[in-house]
Amino acid sequence: MDTDEKIRAHVVSVWREAKKFLSIGGREGMLVLTDKHLMFVHKTQAKMRWWDAIVKRQGMMVLKTKNIMNIHDGYDEKDLVEDLKNEKNVELAFDDISKINFEEKEWGSVLNLEYQKNGKNEKFQYSVAQDWVKYPVKEPTKYMHVDWAPFVEYIKDGQRLTR
Repeated sequence: MDTDEKIRAHVVSVWREAKKFLSIGGREGMLVLTDKHLMFVHKTQAKMRWWDAIVKRQGMMVLKTKNIMNIHDGYDEKDLVEDLKNEKNVELAFDDISKINFEEKEWGSVLNLEYQKNGKNEKFQYSVAQDWVKYPVKEPTKYMHVDWAPFVEYIKDGQRLTR
């Protein structure tokens, strides 16, 4: 992440699943969109109380408007830089993304993402979860219908036309 980059969208309570044969389970985290990068952060220094409050606020906002191009207070560029020090978090330049689209399913909205990182092709789908079950493992039980269009458009507009 460059020092002059600003957060453009911050989506919490995101469930990421690999689109591989025999892939089981997923991870909860947040998607952060900056001027030049898309990050999936699932190891964060943010406090649990902050996380719970933001998830509830985002849920209410999305139910009203479906808009996910929001920035949450209490988490800024300094927090993101700190979280990106953890190698388990993923930082993608827009040009690393080979394919991005979204689709509306009966149960919720899905963001599909393909990219190449460290010589490996990766495919994931991202959904915004509304409710969770925590036992025996944490998994979403209900997803939200969101508008991924401005999110996808922002990334596509930021990509260089080299393909």
